[in-house]
Amino acid sequence: MTVSADDNRTRVVLVTGATGAIGQAIARQLAARDFKVVLGCRNPAKGERAVQDIRQATGNNRVRYALVDVSRKSEVQTLAASWPGPLHLLVNNAAVTPRSRQETPDGIELQFATNVLGYVWMVLAFEDRLKASAPSRVVNVASYWAGDLDLDDLEFKRRRYSNGQAYRQSKQANRMLTVALAERLKASGVTVNACHPGDVPSSLSHNLGFGGHQSPDQGAETPVWVATDPVGQERTGRYFEGGREVKDRFAQDQAAIEALYQRCLGY
Repeated sequence: MTVSADDNRTRVVLVTGATGAIGQAIARQLAARDFKVVLGCRNPAKGERAVQDIRQATGNNRVRYALVDVSRKSEVQTLAASWPGPLHLLVNNAAVTPRSRQETPDGIELQFATNVLGYVWMVLAFEDRLKASAPSRVVNVASYWAGDLDLDDLEFKRRRYSNGQAYRQSKQANRMLTVALAERLKASGVTVNACHPGDVPSSLSHNLGFGGHQSPDQGAETPVWVATDPVGQERTGRYFEGGREVKDRFAQDQAAIEALYQRCLGY
């Protein structure tokens, strides 16, 4: 099913990490397409600022924020339980790259909790909403800079922590878990796809030692395309870069995908 521009006013979008560079650009571009947009964020002051900026830039007053720290399963579940209506699009974008190993109050390594478990928890917590709102979509913002996954040391308890290595692992996990979640939701009218955004200067890239060479709006183009183009509803379990589907080498090992998914369910 293709949704026309006239139908966008009735469609509800939730973008996590929506006060960051790419996240806010994604939310702004979706608001400009007249979607009803909810910014998932941790800081109310930043959330309110982002809402006002997006409303002013787009003229869309149906933009609000909701507080959630996706590294905390309890907060994700609380948000989902209090959600007031349909959810047609979930953009999992929140990510962190601390330079030293940190843990959440629940004792989980912070990058793994935020960048990986947060994606899974959001999808599972909103699963019934997404199904009831079908046709609906999940877009997982991943990266082409992916690898280093160790199924036996997901939290860097044995390996020396490197924020770059932890980030690469988290982005490989995003791409693999997209396949697992897509398989489980494919019969319900909910698609799950992953994509690489552009390379944007941000606090995240700064922590990783990258400068970035694209604007936030350029970085948001592929996630927004997957979120709005018919291809994002017609295909599921796929990975996209630069506005096109790319064969994902991490999607080939079904045993590893299932093992990772089951480990995530254990948290």
